[in-house]
Amino acid sequence: MTVYFIGAGPGAADLLTLRAHRILSEAPVVLYAGSIVPEEVLESLAQDATVVNTARMPLEEIINTIAQADREGKDVARLHSGDPSIYSAVAEQARRLTELGIAYQIVPGVPAFAAVAASLGHELTVPTVGQTVILTRVQGRASAMPEGEDLATLGASKATLCIHLAAHDIERVVAELTPNYGEYCPAAVVAYASRENEQIVRGTLGDIAQKVREANIQRTAVIVVGRVLGAEGFPDSFLYSDDRPRDEHGRTIACGH
Repeated sequence: MTVYFIGAGPGAADLLTLRAHRILSEAPVVLYAGSIVPEEVLESLAQDATVVNTARMPLEEIINTIAQADREGKDVARLHSGDPSIYSAVAEQARRLTELGIAYQIVPGVPAFAAVAASLGHELTVPTVGQTVILTRVQGRASAMPEGEDLATLGASKATLCIHLAAHDIERVVAELTPNYGEYCPAAVVAYASRENEQIVRGTLGDIAQKVREANIQRTAVIVVGRVLGAEGFPDSFLYSDDRPRDEHGRTIACGH
């Protein structure tokens, strides 16, 4: 018996990976967070699968449900939004499964920040403009931030920031980032990326808060701040250069080889 922690992606059912789709179609037990995983993601489930919405279940009840499936020798597909590697709350469950001796595997999914970049039509790394992306959030009641990971500190890098779980606190985000980025720095907020009800707001740190409030975006959104969003006139990537030394397969030959 195995528990599969599956990244359900940003919401669009056709952004599930092939591996995720296969496991979901075969799993006898499926647990999903109904508050953030859209119903259409469940369309590929086996007809006789036991489906449990965990939106209102405490962690111990979720683990007990998985343990019962384990005693019955049934695999479990545990659906999480986005990719399990960030902000998925998989770690707490995995820790308990390890204590119980229950095997698990993680199936990656499309992360929210990647879907947001696609919706914006932007690469988050641009030559000579920005080559670093920081994925972060703000402190709230759900989880405390470690010392040194506040927006003012991270913003000192001038890197592109993808801020999760903070649309409800957009004024605070703007206030903490403006000293480092300036009020004219491009910013965007995308809610429900990839879904039919997707919302995109573009602006600068000077006006993005007002636009987000006017659009009534409060959750399921990612805030992106950085010069890459307005980059123009930058040089082409070295990947396209005729001067790039390549082997017979077109791969870059490292200097000194």
